[in-house]
Amino acid sequence: MSDGTGRTTGERVRLLGLEPEAARAELRRAMDDLGQPAFRVRQVEAWIYERRATSFAQMTDLPAALRPALADRYALVTAERSFEARSSDGTIKHLWRLDDGEEVESVLIPTEGRVTLCLSSQAGCALGCRFCATGDFGFRRQLDASEIAAQFRDEDLVAEATYGRRIANVVYMGMGEPLANLGPVMESLTVLHAGFGLGARRITVSTVGLIPGIEALARRPEPFRLAVSLHAPDSGLRLALMPVEKRYPLPDLLETLRAYQAAKGRRISIEYALLDGVNDAASQASDLVRLLSGLRVFVNLIPWNPIPGRDWKTSPPERTRAFLGVLESAGMRAAIRTPRGRDIAAACGQLRLARASTETAAD
Repeated sequence: MSDGTGRTTGERVRLLGLEPEAARAELRRAMDDLGQPAFRVRQVEAWIYERRATSFAQMTDLPAALRPALADRYALVTAERSFEARSSDGTIKHLWRLDDGEEVESVLIPTEGRVTLCLSSQAGCALGCRFCATGDFGFRRQLDASEIAAQFRDEDLVAEATYGRRIANVVYMGMGEPLANLGPVMESLTVLHAGFGLGARRITVSTVGLIPGIEALARRPEPFRLAVSLHAPDSGLRLALMPVEKRYPLPDLLETLRAYQAAKGRRISIEYALLDGVNDAASQASDLVRLLSGLRVFVNLIPWNPIPGRDWKTSPPERTRAFLGVLESAGMRAAIRTPRGRDIAAACGQLRLARASTETAAD
C-alpha cells in the first residue's frame, strides 16, 4: 500500500510517482548519503523524464557502483506487458500486469501528426455505468501515481518505436473514474506536466461528474482539460444509465460546471454515447442543447461499443447525423467521434473483460 508519498511499506520509494520537486529532494538526500556530487541529481532526472529510463542499470553515465545503490533505494515501477492487440487502423491496446497481479488497460491512438494515449487510473471501477465494460468486473483497487505515470512512460517508448513520434496528448479515459482516485491522479498530473514536460492543455481528465473532484481540478493553476460523461439530457434517464446521478444530480453538476468554467475560462468537453432508441432522439438532442445553455462546450457524440449481455444497439448513422444536426443548428460545437480499434476491443474495459472471460472459460 502507498502512503501517498510514493513510498510503499517495506519497499523502495516509488520515485516515478513523486512530484518532481519531491523526487529531486529524495535524490539530493541520496547523493549526499552516498557521497556523490550534486550534478548526479540532474543526470538521474534526465534519464527518468527525458530518456524514459525504466531501470537504473540503463543510466550509463552514472558510476557503476552508484546504479545498484540507487536501485536499492528507489523503484522506477515497471509493469509487465501481459497482452498487446494491434488494430488495422493503427491503434494499439495493452494490458499491463501490475506487481500484485491486477491488470489495467492503456491505448495508443495515432492520428494525423500526433499520438494520443488513453490511460487508466483504477483497476476496475465502482461506479457501474450501464454502458461501460469496466464496471462488469468491479472495482479492484486504486492505482498509485507511479502506476499511472508508468503507463505514460512505457507507452511513450512504444509510440516512438512504432510511429516514430512521442505521445502528444493524454486522456484519463481508460479504466476507472479518475476523480474517485483524486490524490494519485493529481500527483500524476504534476508528474506528466512538470516532470515529463507534457503541456497541461494536452492532458484531459474525464469524469462521470464527481463534483468534489471537478472543484479540486478548478483550483489547480494549470490549464488541464476537463471532459464530462453526460450520456443523457435529463436526470431520470441518466440515473438509469449512470448510478452516480443519484449522488451528484444533473442540476448540481451543471452548477459546478458553470463555476468551473468561470474559474478556468476553458471550454468543457461533453461525452455522449449514443444508444439506439435510448438517448438518440432529435427531441433529446434539443433537450441537451437546453441543458447545456450558457456553457461553452464541445460535444463528442460517441458510437457506442457493444458489450456482451447488453440488449442495446449502436445508434444507426442516420439517427447519429440527425442528432448532430440539431446540436449544430443550435450553434453548439459538436462532432461524431470516429470509432478506433473496434477490431481489438479498444473501448474502455472491453479487452480486460474479454481476457477475463477467456481465462474463466479455460479454467
